[in-house]
Formats: sequence, structure tokens, C-alpha cells
Amino acid sequence: MKTQVAIIGAGPSGLLLGQLLHLQGIDTVILEAKTPEYVLGRIRAGVLEQGTVELLREAQAGARMDTEGHVHDGFALSFAGRQERIDMKSLTGGKTVMVYGQTEVTRDLMDARAAAGGISIYEAADVRPHDFYSDQPRVSFVKDGKTVELECDYIAGCDGFHGISRKSVPPDAIRIFERTYPFGWLGVLSRTPPVSDELIYANHARGFALCSMRSPTLSRYYVQCALNEKPEDWSDDRFWNELKARLPEQAAANLVTGPSIEKSIAPLRSFVAEPMQFGRLFLVGDAAHIVPPTGAKGLNLAASDVYTLYQIMRKHYREGRSDLLEKYSELCLRRIWKAERFSWWMTSMLHKFSDDPFNQRMQLAELDYYTGSLAGRTTIAENYVGLPYERIE
Repeated sequence: MKTQVAIIGAGPSGLLLGQLLHLQGIDTVILEAKTPEYVLGRIRAGVLEQGTVELLREAQAGARMDTEGHVHDGFALSFAGRQERIDMKSLTGGKTVMVYGQTEVTRDLMDARAAAGGISIYEAADVRPHDFYSDQPRVSFVKDGKTVELECDYIAGCDGFHGISRKSVPPDAIRIFERTYPFGWLGVLSRTPPVSDELIYANHARGFALCSMRSPTLSRYYVQCALNEKPEDWSDDRFWNELKARLPEQAAANLVTGPSIEKSIAPLRSFVAEPMQFGRLFLVGDAAHIVPPTGAKGLNLAASDVYTLYQIMRKHYREGRSDLLEKYSELCLRRIWKAERFSWWMTSMLHKFSDDPFNQRMQLAELDYYTGSLAGRTTIAENYVGLPYERIE
């Protein structure tokens, strides 16, 4: 079995890369260990940067997003009993974000690939990249009890933080930068109208809270919790009472509660692996970096990796530009570290790290300064809508 680009992982980054390359006439095969239903069952982010939105349109997978997604011009920061709006659209020359669930993005990309006739192999067991430092890389996997060898020109590791791609790299060839945070997010999905038309990020003495949404009838809420807690420790009543306590008075009064339809706790981590290229193996998305979800950057950062690799491969195959292949890590990491910085900053400003009153006052002073300054609000807005993609020339 042969292809030009073997893609490991059928999450949104692998599917998006495969679709973009396929539309350029570049042959791809996507290998996924799980079933399509399992992939679609992952509950993930729902805020798309403008660059991600435009990339989905280019991949011919944006029609339903444009119909059912919700464009947001701003969001709110709540602290010290007040609520300050960050008007992203006016502060960035018209840029916005789209609220549209990652599950729906994945579904749209699956449908687009199927319509285009691209090959996706699900339930591929024991997927392993081989010989990626040579001119003849390959990926082996087991399907229906038979071992298959997929010969290729390049391998894209889009298989997430726990995937085999990064694990296959020699330990002395990669450097890890990591910070773990001493708390998690308890997330609840409920079939209730959102408390606000825009997201609310709350700094409170009891801990962080976030009000988000998936649709006009489906809300997603989060509260900061201890890492040793379990979802079953939190009854619905306990969750709603805690969320109300952390929100501004008006938002708490408007909150519509109801039975949870999904409840989970996620730890927070900042993580970067350098470099992101090893011979003919390229790491993409969560395989190379993780951000705490506070800045809404996870899926969007993966999309910017996809954009970079897609443009490099397009120029390589269509224009004979092999000189760009070695620049993948450099181009990606510039934007990655800026997104890591913003996610770290949002996390540091909005969460309760300790009972130290000095730290709490410093957070409030920082938030007061940034929201009270045009330059500060602009900095927040520019980062939230997404910094420009690196130019590839």
C-alpha cells in the first residue's frame, strides 16, 4: 500500500490536513485506532479563531458551520464584582470568533473526506511509524488481523498527546517543556439556554468559572476544582450553586439550571515538544503541544500547524519547493509559544492558586489595568481572535 502523506490520527487536525492536501491532488491515507463513533464522542472546545474558520472553508467543510455556528464579537471578564467586555471586533479591525463545537467540526470534516473519496482507515491497531529518518518512511498497522505496510513520502503525526508519533521519536532528539497546574476544570453540559450571548470568564475568591455555550439551547459551564475530586462528587445542585456563587450578581440571577447531560473533570497543562520535525515525520497539534483551555487555543493551535504543513507540502509537491520542509518547526513554534504565553496568562490571571491575599490582589490589579487600558484590551483581543499565521514564502 502506498501514499504520498500518511496521516496518523483522524481527529480534527488529521482530517483537516488530509482534506486540504486531497483538494490539492496530494494523495493521503488517514489511520485511526478508534471507531468514528468514538472520535465523535469526544467533548472538546467550541471556540474557533477566524483563521480556523477560513481554513475550514478552504477545506470545503465550512457550510454547516456558517449556517449553524454563532459569530461572537466579544467576551466578558468578570472580577472584583464587575464585568468588563472585550470588544474583539472593534479592537482588531473586524476580527471575530465562531462558537461551533469540535464534535461538529470533526463530523463535517469526516463527511467532506467521504464525499471527496479520501481514504480513512478506522480501527487500525498497533499503528507504528518506521524509518522516518530515511528517504523511505512507512507506517505499519494491523487491520482485520492482518499486518499492513503503508509506504509513503512523509508522515504527519496528528494522534494527540498520548499517540504513538511522538513516542516513536528517540528520546535524545526531543526536548520537552511542561507546566502542570494544581487544579482542574469541572465541566457540565446542559440542555439549557446560555446565561449570556457571549462567553463570561470569571475570577473569584472561590475559584475560576466559565460560561460558554454550544447553541442557543445547549450550554457548557466550568468551575475550577481540586485535582483529586471526581465528577460523582458533584451533584447537579452543588455545581449550580457553586457556579452562581462565582458569577457576577446579574449573571447569577439570569442563570437557567437543569439536569446535566455530561459531566467531567479535566486537568490543566502547558506542554511543548521541540522540535516538531524528525526527518520525514512531522508532529501536528496535541502531539506536539498542549495548552490550558482558558485561552481557547487548543484546536486553533492545531489548525495553525495544519496550515503550515499544508502550505509547505503544497509548495513541495506543486512547485518543487523542498527548501521549506526543514522550516516546519521554526514556523510553527513561533506562533505556538505566543499562544502558550496567552493561555498561561489567562490561566494565571483567572484561577485561584492559593489563599495568599497578595497574589489575589495582584491578579485583580492586572485585570483592572488590562481592561482599563486600550492597549491592554487590544492585546487581549488580538490574542483571543488568533494571531496571524506565519507567512510561508
